[in-house]
Amino acid sequence: MKVLNQNIKYLVIIGLILLFVVNYSILVLGFSSDFFGIVFSVLLFFIGGRKTTLKVNYLLIGLIVILEFISFRLHTKSLHFLALMLFACLVYYEFTKKFSFIALLCILLFSTVFSKFFEHMTTEIKQSLCENVYVVLNNFINIDRIEGVNFYINGAKISIDTACMGLAMFKTGLLIGAILLTLEERKQKLYFSVFQIVSFSIAVVVLNIISNYFRIITLILLNCTEENTLHHTIGLTCFIIYQVIPMLLLIRFLKPKSVEMNVIKSQRSLVLILSAFLIMVVTSIEMKSDLNYDLLVNLDSKYDIKKGVWVDNEVFKIETYDKLIYIKTPSHKPLICWTGTGYKITESREVVIENELIWFNKMEKDNVNYQSLWWYECDGKKYTSFIEVMLIRLIYPKPIRLINETSIIK
Repeated sequence: MKVLNQNIKYLVIIGLILLFVVNYSILVLGFSSDFFGIVFSVLLFFIGGRKTTLKVNYLLIGLIVILEFISFRLHTKSLHFLALMLFACLVYYEFTKKFSFIALLCILLFSTVFSKFFEHMTTEIKQSLCENVYVVLNNFINIDRIEGVNFYINGAKISIDTACMGLAMFKTGLLIGAILLTLEERKQKLYFSVFQIVSFSIAVVVLNIISNYFRIITLILLNCTEENTLHHTIGLTCFIIYQVIPMLLLIRFLKPKSVEMNVIKSQRSLVLILSAFLIMVVTSIEMKSDLNYDLLVNLDSKYDIKKGVWVDNEVFKIETYDKLIYIKTPSHKPLICWTGTGYKITESREVVIENELIWFNKMEKDNVNYQSLWWYECDGKKYTSFIEVMLIRLIYPKPIRLINETSIIK
């Protein structure tokens, strides 16, 4: 037992390494999404970590248990990757009693979970911003009408695509904010409170929305929605004026006041690490297993599966003379898939068809207009919320599919 206690640090590190080796493919997938951001977040733990009397281990254990439960039930690799990163943070905290809430926010920010959230919300965010831009600009210039993300001005159509959103600047803004907070702490040799860090992060998010708002206005006024030098210059200028400069001013008034605490190490926390490790081993084994999606089980007979083909194990395609039908796993949101293949989403809204709420989209590509109807389906019922169907799947082990019907508008 004495030998075990003397070498406990090395055993935990070996366990962490083995856990990473077992999850090698998931780590590669996670780091490929944003390698620089994740590495920077880890470095922040070493640069900006400070001793704290807060029971951070309980916070991390709670997050890990929640993430691993969802990962196990839904076979979600992105959440499992995030849990692996939090477990590494837990190990670092247990042996140093140092922790950085700024770094934790960065890890959450650059995780694939955050990226997936933006992918699913891009269209809704874009349309909401465009509607607000229309309300303002219509008071100064003559706008014929707005359809989704299309502005019709003097007979000409100006489309706001995803590139005009500046979503990449969102992460960049929070990254700069994290750097400013860390540098200020080192300069003052004091530390920000959790409340100050969260407040500053919220302010950065608000500034990013304002920056994107004025970016879209400027791009419309200059009729410069295609990617070129002027387009990127406008985006960078708005980012500096409406986000970076206000952050520099804000950090001058947000002064750190906390001093580093002397913290006594506890042997009881090693039991928590072991518990978290065992939970992650079980989930890692589950991640290795093949998942049966049951996409065609109890499918409506109007879909002739004999005419369909498997694109891959998550997508089944049926082509008819007037429709293209996809039956997929819920993670394959049509707006993301269509945008990725060159289509422009011009309108997206919920409609009621046959007394059920579903999504309706208008798209265009190569001067051809399309309409697309899609919904999530579980146990014969239709849903429009990804979160709702995932909660259903989390509680009840029922197959869930996404059905997408697309046709040309004549």
